[in-house]
Amino acid sequence: MPANPKYLTPAFLPRFLKITAAILGGYLVSVTFHLALASWFNRANILITMAFSGFILWVALMVIAFLAKSGWKIWGIYILLSLLFCLFIYLGQSYNHPAH
Repeated sequence: MPANPKYLTPAFLPRFLKITAAILGGYLVSVTFHLALASWFNRANILITMAFSGFILWVALMVIAFLAKSGWKIWGIYILLSLLFCLFIYLGQSYNHPAH
């Protein structure tokens, strides 16, 4: 039995945006989240934990990207989250590792 056409994405761009948001955007959010944690807590422990929890978070973000209604919206959310985590990285580096 074929899939119902109303559930299929007809255009190339929305499908491409969801796929790239799932793979690239999810990875970017996962890595920046763990690097933000590493800038505030014990770096070695966080980076070792990232090998496992980063993959799980990445897969969860992939699923969220494919469940989203709009590829543009999920890209916007992932970019904003990544920028927020980059701000936390910057603040963690400047407060915890001041220049000499």
